[in-house]
Amino acid sequence: MEAGAGNAGQARGAVPLTVTVRRTALGWTLGPVGELDHDTAGPFADALDAALRTPRAVVVVDCAGLGFCDSTGLNLLLQARTRAVADSGEIVIARPTPMIERMLEITGTGAVFRVVDTVEAAGVAEGPAPGGGDVP
Repeated sequence: MEAGAGNAGQARGAVPLTVTVRRTALGWTLGPVGELDHDTAGPFADALDAALRTPRAVVVVDCAGLGFCDSTGLNLLLQARTRAVADSGEIVIARPTPMIERMLEITGTGAVFRVVDTVEAAGVAEGPAPGGGDVP
């Protein structure tokens, strides 16, 4: 399943953001592709919100396709982490690009997320989602 970015309000020259969503045995894997910023954040925010409706979900954010992420994206991740932890879940950052690694390092937020080199290293396998819910 893929959620696309709307063009309303999108800055000229910005790369649209799409988000792939896959079920895993423990929750969801989200794969944002493009540029994640204030103008393109809608699809990612929607996918995070839907994924976090699954109790105790482990949400893996596969960052390999992110060409850019600003404070809007970081804030979405931090808010999602707060929600996940409150529900005994987790947000895992997988395959961070050098730009994402640098952002996590500069802001000190790399210490609050589990960051892994591969989606598989997050310890989630694709399969039925907990509770059998639909893909967000």
